Amino acid sequence: MPGERKPMRYGHSEGHTDVCFDDAGKYIVTCGSDGDVRIWESLDDDDPKSINVGEKVYSLALKNGKLVTAASNNTVQIHTFPEGDPDGILTRFTTNATHITYNRSGSRVAAGSSDFMVKVVEMYDSSQQKTLRGHTAPILSVTFDPKDEFLASASCDGSVAVWKIEEQTQVTSWPLLQKSNDVINAKSLCRLAWQPKLLAIPVETTVQLYQRDSWAQVGTLSDDLGTQAINVVAWSPCGKFLAAGSIGGLLTVWDVESKLCVERQTHEKGYTVCGLAWHPLGGQIAYTDTEGCLGVLDGLSSSSSSSSTTASSTTTKVSLWSYMEQAPASYNDLFDDDDDRPMDEGISEGTCSPAKNPGDEDDDDDLIPATGRARNRSAFLDDENSLDTGSLKQGLDKFVDDDDSAIVPPAAAAAPLWPVYDGPMPTPPQKAFQPGSTPAHLMHRFMMWNSVGIVRGYNDDQDNAIDVEFHDTAVHHAMHLTNSLGHTVADLSQEAVLLACPGTDELASKLQCLHFSSWDTNKEWMVDLPKGEDVQALCLGQGWAAAATSALILRLFSIGGVQRELFSLPGPVVCIAGHGEQLLVVYHRGTGFDGEQALGVQLLQFGQKRRQVIHGEPLPLSRKSHLSWLGFTAEGTPCFIDSEGVVRLLNRSLGNMWTPVCNTRDNCKGKSDHYWMVGVHENPQQLRCIPCKGSRYPPTLPRPAVAVLPFKLPLCQTTTEKGQMEEQYWRSVLLHNHYGFLSSSGYEIDEEGQSQAQKEQQELLMKMFALSCKLEREFRSVELAELMTQNVVTLAIRYASRSRRMALAQRLSDLALEKANQLQGEEPQEEEEEEPLQYTRRNTGSGLGRSGSAGGQNRVTNVLDSMMLSSKKPTALLSSSGSTGKLNKTPFLKPLAPRPKTKVQHNSVYVRHKSGFQLWLEDNRRIILADNPDLEETDVIKEAIGRFRTLSADDRLTWTERAKGQSGDVADMKKRKRGEEENRGDKNGQSEADETRQSEADETSAKKKKPFDTSAKLSAFAFNKN
Repeated sequence: MPGERKPMRYGHSEGHTDVCFDDAGKYIVTCGSDGDVRIWESLDDDDPKSINVGEKVYSLALKNGKLVTAASNNTVQIHTFPEGDPDGILTRFTTNATHITYNRSGSRVAAGSSDFMVKVVEMYDSSQQKTLRGHTAPILSVTFDPKDEFLASASCDGSVAVWKIEEQTQVTSWPLLQKSNDVINAKSLCRLAWQPKLLAIPVETTVQLYQRDSWAQVGTLSDDLGTQAINVVAWSPCGKFLAAGSIGGLLTVWDVESKLCVERQTHEKGYTVCGLAWHPLGGQIAYTDTEGCLGVLDGLSSSSSSSSTTASSTTTKVSLWSYMEQAPASYNDLFDDDDDRPMDEGISEGTCSPAKNPGDEDDDDDLIPATGRARNRSAFLDDENSLDTGSLKQGLDKFVDDDDSAIVPPAAAAAPLWPVYDGPMPTPPQKAFQPGSTPAHLMHRFMMWNSVGIVRGYNDDQDNAIDVEFHDTAVHHAMHLTNSLGHTVADLSQEAVLLACPGTDELASKLQCLHFSSWDTNKEWMVDLPKGEDVQALCLGQGWAAAATSALILRLFSIGGVQRELFSLPGPVVCIAGHGEQLLVVYHRGTGFDGEQALGVQLLQFGQKRRQVIHGEPLPLSRKSHLSWLGFTAEGTPCFIDSEGVVRLLNRSLGNMWTPVCNTRDNCKGKSDHYWMVGVHENPQQLRCIPCKGSRYPPTLPRPAVAVLPFKLPLCQTTTEKGQMEEQYWRSVLLHNHYGFLSSSGYEIDEEGQSQAQKEQQELLMKMFALSCKLEREFRSVELAELMTQNVVTLAIRYASRSRRMALAQRLSDLALEKANQLQGEEPQEEEEEEPLQYTRRNTGSGLGRSGSAGGQNRVTNVLDSMMLSSKKPTALLSSSGSTGKLNKTPFLKPLAPRPKTKVQHNSVYVRHKSGFQLWLEDNRRIILADNPDLEETDVIKEAIGRFRTLSADDRLTWTERAKGQSGDVADMKKRKRGEEENRGDKNGQSEADETRQSEADETSAKKKKPFDTSAKLSAFAFNKN
């Protein structure tokens, strides 16, 4: 029965249109001169979804949920399907693209443009492009060979050319078309179509068929009723039928084997058909015209031969749909039981097509998929509208002829000759790139953009040059360099510009350095690499340069051109980066699978300590992503960014692990927007990026503006107060680790900034401690206190006591004691490194000898000794202010001046008799000074007495017991007890006020007779109050 032509629907404004189906055939997608893409659920859809992609849309293609459009802004854009969200720019031309198409697997897109060029772009990485040059006029159409080895293109220069994609060479060309100067003036759009063995080319009113590989014409399809040129052709999914649409509106379907016209329909208004697409399951054709209307041919039928051996047999009408339904019985005979599954299962978008296998020239060539796996049912899909790989098993069984001799070869010939692999597919390895540069195929590009300056490259008809611009003109003035050698990679530092070009058959790869900071007159040097070895990545450091080559060698040079060390890399280099005396190298350590990249990283330290810090550990990337940028922060910490926008920083305090510190995608407004990294700073905490709307990299003109993004660790529940403070604390800890690295490397550090950072960290811990107490999370409070310094723990004890959490206060007291012991154990080693002058100012010769030999025990028991010698360490721990450290040095010395004359010889006795109040004062002195920095020593002790009174009886008893536990001798302990009993007997009749005044007088007076009496009076005041 004949096909049914349904009434056409208005879809777009007047002008050129295009049409295609989605992979499952659920939607019809059209585009037009109004700049819109419309998604129709059916021809009867009264409210199709509309997506505006530009001022005009010339062509579209859809596969694997990615909608690709050629718009009037000279770009090929990607949108998600069916959502319609922008997903980036695939490639750019100098003029508008005229036609685009997918390959069979959806891993590549071919685009032809009015600038005479054809580009083949990888979907997984748009920077991987191949450019086919040779046409001398705008491109009319392009189409992929289903085996992904060749590409055919038609041009306004009158030729149809076939290209070998990998080699980017022209295989053959036929002068078949009428010449014109532009697509709009061409007599026909000449939309080419390719099935596995035949290339269909519309020529005037006929369609000529050319054999693959031999490139010989094997047939011509024509219709006597066709009087006007054919505009577009399309193969059916089974490859047996060819549909064509002409300028006069005639729609024709041929049975290619018999060369008979099996269907003929005429446009209801005779308008030119400019878009044509088969439904993935056959039986339906969608078409569009130059007036913006959409039409559908449904229920198609064909006239097929009843026998392949009798050419003159009678013809019968057979429905195409029925023809495809009859296939499974005869088709499944071709396969073993083990082969009863789709071969393309698991193929990712980024999978490249391998080269054609030998032995593919037999009759079952159409069973080879473009992915390179064993042949199967996917061959019956046309390259424009194939099913997605997940639906192969359900739908592809239909695409086989009832007559085995027509398409299907004998079962024995089609049996697999090799084992079938059904595991994960390898990921194409990421190619080497230079961080801070845009893709090399662009005519105007950034060769380097870093914190020093910008290197721009120009390669067009007018100029082939390099411009170097410095952010700070005090470093050097701007430079304009002629790029006669064709340099493609560059780096820029405060000392030099480093350039490199690839080798050719005649010339070796060259490394060129412009050492503009040199004091002599010869500021340029150049090195030729060995033949066959090309520079793939390079970088500059402080006084050195490095270049990684295709021979898996990393070569080091001095900044003046002296060759230094060279060593082999474990795998092909991806990129390298330098900073100061550090070199960071990323390379392929193996083959990744299922979209993953297997990268390794090495970090080398030069200078006096020449060592390898990171020994080839795996580089952690996001799922199914690749490396986008590699470098160092301004402070010298390695960091990198992947294609998902995740920024990771090296955490030196955690065994050189990588910590995610930001996700730039969180700051993007649209899915197609990205941030292009320029630099990273830890102090202040800034990510300096260039926002790219609808693209992954910025254009050179106009000069893009730099945006600043904040750091944010991906902690849980950052919307809560607890989560926010945790994120702030750990971010501060991570981003200030560089102080320790710089100090150990001999660099000067900002001590004020380090002190301020530590103060902020302790304040955040105290806030989190208070929040945990309010939430009655005492165990969590102790965990937080373990992160505090000794002095801040004392504040936490006060907070817990005032909150009447005695159990918590007791645990915090034990923790404070542990921290004090640890601190005192560390002090002797640090004090040995101090200058002797510090000790002579604070003690006599005997005191100096004691401090060097007595060890930690003396400092635990002697409060006065601790007061004198602990100014260095606590200042670094507390870091409450710059003035606190100064106060710790001088006020403590004033009341001690008279004592050494008579009491130095009794140090051994005095050490053993420290009271509970003295212990408490030792731990809390700096807190008092922090609150009241202007107090003299006498006032400090008065304030301490007042605060000690506020403690509970249990707390005071705790301090007393702790003081008793530090006594070193039983006899001295008994003597002290007798002295205390006598003192209590003498003072029994005194009031509490008298005791207080006596204690103050004993503590501050320089005339008191023996330290034993002072200790006893302080003990009496502290613990007999009640």
